[in-house]
Amino acid sequence: MPIVNRIAALSDEMAAWRHDFHENPELLYEVHRTAGIVADRLREFGCDEVVTGIGRTGVVGVIRGRKSTSGKTIGLRADMDALPIEETSGVAYASKVAGKMHACGHDGHTAMLLGAAKYLAETRNFDGTAVVIFQPAEEGGAGGKAMVDDGLMTRWGIQEVYGLHNMPGLPEGHFATTPGAMLASSDSIEITVHGKGGHAGAGPHRAVDSVLIGSQIVNALQSIVARNVDPLKSAVISITMFNAGTAFNIIPETARLAGTVRTLDPDIRDLVERRIGEVADSVARAYGGSAETNYTRMYPVTINHAREAGVAAEVARDVVGADRVDERAVPLMGAEDFAFMLEARPGAFVFLGMGDGNECHHPAYIFNDNILGHGASYWVRLVEKTMPAG
Repeated sequence: MPIVNRIAALSDEMAAWRHDFHENPELLYEVHRTAGIVADRLREFGCDEVVTGIGRTGVVGVIRGRKSTSGKTIGLRADMDALPIEETSGVAYASKVAGKMHACGHDGHTAMLLGAAKYLAETRNFDGTAVVIFQPAEEGGAGGKAMVDDGLMTRWGIQEVYGLHNMPGLPEGHFATTPGAMLASSDSIEITVHGKGGHAGAGPHRAVDSVLIGSQIVNALQSIVARNVDPLKSAVISITMFNAGTAFNIIPETARLAGTVRTLDPDIRDLVERRIGEVADSVARAYGGSAETNYTRMYPVTINHAREAGVAAEVARDVVGADRVDERAVPLMGAEDFAFMLEARPGAFVFLGMGDGNECHHPAYIFNDNILGHGASYWVRLVEKTMPAG
């Protein structure tokens, strides 16, 4: 079954919703306007229950099927927040808010799920309950965790949960997923190096150079990936900030390093966290200084459950055909806080191809409205296929 006819008829309406969200981007948990519009639309569609304020500013809509004999409830999640980027796309509906932009397509994700909700509330051709989840603060705020912590899964009895994200570079209308790790964990590191300040020209031998120590730490950290991590596993350690010094002729007392860590395996994540602290400390002591490491875990690995990943791939094949679905996609080192929902319940995450264009988080990124129908149809078929009315 290709794109649902009724969804195709909603294409212009979904695009209009998206353009409005795009013109009025909001960051993290401050998605008050977006969440308000989403809640109003869900009420207009006739959802059986609409609840706001879940995970601070998240919205949940409940749609019950014609039957409830299956006792099954599945969750469908879209994210709503934008990014702190100045838009340069040049589209007619470009952001009206300086320094904020929907540069990751969350406006499109929200529009797709609204379209699906409208269809499901009209037809109710399924046996069970569909819960549509509109999440704030995916871009670094862990809104997914906030919603789970606020009782998302238990309050509505969600048994399975599914997520979707657009993917530039994947052909338009193609889907990709995989069982197991789909996206990496995302953690941050801060290392403070303590040395002994001194005169850079006249007395370097009486100082302990925090810049030298920091530089050696940057190099030594790469040995963790090269010599501690299994070559068949994956890890990325990137030091992206190095701050030290106040003048050209002063050896600074301290230096501060910061960066990110990505892994695709929880055990490798544990290993890397431990080794970063050990390496930084030992290098600093070897040069006569000391180092304090602050490792902050942000998003866990996004791990698809095998059965649900198979269901997602099967549904995608129904929508676009088998030749347009990759069910063994190579994992990516990007991160996604849908991982928190997959830790709470079985489920799967899929990518929907955008075709050629700028990558996500680029100031000239443009969402492809042609895929709105594919995404909404995927959501509809997922509900109808996993909870058939009979």
